[in-house]
Amino acid sequence: MNKGFLIDMDGVVYRGSELIAGAVEFIDRLVERKIPFMFLTNNSQRTPIDIATRLQRLGFKVSAEHVYTSAMATASYLAHQNPQGTAYVIGEGGLLTALNGEGYAVVDSNPDYVVIGEGRTMTLENMEKAVQMVADGARLIATNLDPSCPTQDGGVRPGCGAYVRTIEEATGFKAFSPGKPSPVIFREARKQLDLRSGETIMIGDTMETDILGAVQLGYTGILVLSGGTQEMDLRKFAYKPDYVVQSVANIDDKMLEVLLSDDKD
Repeated sequence: MNKGFLIDMDGVVYRGSELIAGAVEFIDRLVERKIPFMFLTNNSQRTPIDIATRLQRLGFKVSAEHVYTSAMATASYLAHQNPQGTAYVIGEGGLLTALNGEGYAVVDSNPDYVVIGEGRTMTLENMEKAVQMVADGARLIATNLDPSCPTQDGGVRPGCGAYVRTIEEATGFKAFSPGKPSPVIFREARKQLDLRSGETIMIGDTMETDILGAVQLGYTGILVLSGGTQEMDLRKFAYKPDYVVQSVANIDDKMLEVLLSDDKD
């Protein structure tokens, strides 16, 4: 059976601007053994080539084909729901590029959807505009519902979910998000690797997104403790990962053999 990996980034292969020890060597092993893998991120700001370039500068032997974002999942979802539709977008280049790539027009009035992504483009003016559009019938989409996201200096800032919650409260309408932990992004990324559910292994540092998504889709879930989750936190959840390791450095050749031979189906 073929096996492959979906891999979160922040907290898994780097933390802020700092490379996590052993991450480059782990990805090198996957490349050398021709094991399929893809980085899976809820950040919709940047395009795959932007993300791949950052990873390359950290020492990873990857390309844009190794990256799948919540922006891509959102654009794919909308293209299936309403081909050639229109969207009012509050977001950055990664989201705009993904939507245009699926034939979506970005408009300033009468959109089919209001799409909110990560970034620093939110203003009171465009928030008010988005609220009115949703009240008038546009459907509300969020690339992800993370209430906060990390900054390069190790801090934190409001995330897409925080912005979307404001619009939800103002309009009474709930947003749909194709990003993690939605099955949409996990399924689309798996298809990109040409894998079945039982052949897919998710590595992440967050129980609420990475591991929950893996559990819901029947993927093998590996929680790394190099990010935001500590081992004592596991008792808070009614689901659990298949494996818990300190970091990807602990996924050595021996553990890889176990993962690649384990038949989750």
